[in-house]
Amino acid sequence: MHRNLRNSGSPTSGTKSASEAEISSSAPHETPHGDERDEREPASGDGIALPSHVAGSGTLDRLVDTARDYAKASTAENTNKAYAADWKHFARWCRLKGTDPLPPSPEMIGLYLTDLAAPTGGPPSQSASRPLSVSTIERRLSGLAWNYVQRGFAIDRKNRHIATVLAGIKRKHARPPVQKEAILPEDILAMVATLPYDLRGLRDRAILLIGYAGGLRRSEIVSLDHGKDDTPDSGGWIELFDKGALLTLNAKTGWREVEIGRGSTDQTCPVHTLEQWLHFARIDFGPIFVRTSRDGKTALPHRLSDKHVARLIKQTVLDAGLRPDLSEKDRVALFSGHSLRAGLASSAEVDERYVQKQLGHASSEMTRRYQRRRDRFRMNLTKAAGL
Repeated sequence: MHRNLRNSGSPTSGTKSASEAEISSSAPHETPHGDERDEREPASGDGIALPSHVAGSGTLDRLVDTARDYAKASTAENTNKAYAADWKHFARWCRLKGTDPLPPSPEMIGLYLTDLAAPTGGPPSQSASRPLSVSTIERRLSGLAWNYVQRGFAIDRKNRHIATVLAGIKRKHARPPVQKEAILPEDILAMVATLPYDLRGLRDRAILLIGYAGGLRRSEIVSLDHGKDDTPDSGGWIELFDKGALLTLNAKTGWREVEIGRGSTDQTCPVHTLEQWLHFARIDFGPIFVRTSRDGKTALPHRLSDKHVARLIKQTVLDAGLRPDLSEKDRVALFSGHSLRAGLASSAEVDERYVQKQLGHASSEMTRRYQRRRDRFRMNLTKAAGL
């Protein structure tokens, strides 16, 4: 089945959007090559097989393949990539230290965590390492635990060689969480104003406005399809109504519906902007947000990566001149795809329950963290105490 996407020109001529330009990303993590590759690196689900005492058959073999597919789908693709990178890094570290990652050794894992927090350096050929944050170290440990389970082992994170080292790292190196800057209403309007009105500009405008009004993660934005079950890699679909758009998402926390009402003007209405993009791109099936030709005038049948959303936000933040008090480097670092979600929660003056539902938070406490900027100094306990 093919998606019904016909070539179309842009609604109006315009210059190439700066957000579409290739923006250099940070250098990829160094990964093992050749004989450094650990051959015992099963992907999620590869360890599923028939018991040794059961004879194989066509039906059972098909069930094994299906079970493996389900196992691979148990965690998100980005999570699988992160866990794979964690294992490669740890396996390479073990080789450099003259040991093997299997079977698991709590003592070596504790030393690995120590080296992440306070690197001892390596051979001259290696690039200098820098200490990782506590949250990154904890995530690395979670990645190792998951990888060991995939290989038929288990590590006890309460083992003193692991638990006490990690507790010491937290006590010595923990810092307040660095939160991304929330994009406020005046910010998002300034950002979309920098985009041209060619086909590419319409698409990027729809991405920003739909992402902001829906409080969506960048992965949720690009995984949207026009209709239900359009593509195997769909993360949800959109239904358009007179009063707005209904998004059905298979999100990080499970299935949820997100309602996006129509705005006060066509220029700032996310639903109208989405309709314009779909109309001029001639999209009535498959991925909503796709790539365009080099000249920005033709929609191509290829789903965008979530990295495009991050690049788009950073580029339009710069073009709109947000936070001029900071250097360009600091401004780029301060805003990310998460800024859209934080912006909706920080700006919407509605009951907390509605914000929690829109963002798909399991607890109200998480929603309150997002509302930090809106509620800051709203209640002055100093004056309330009579001072």
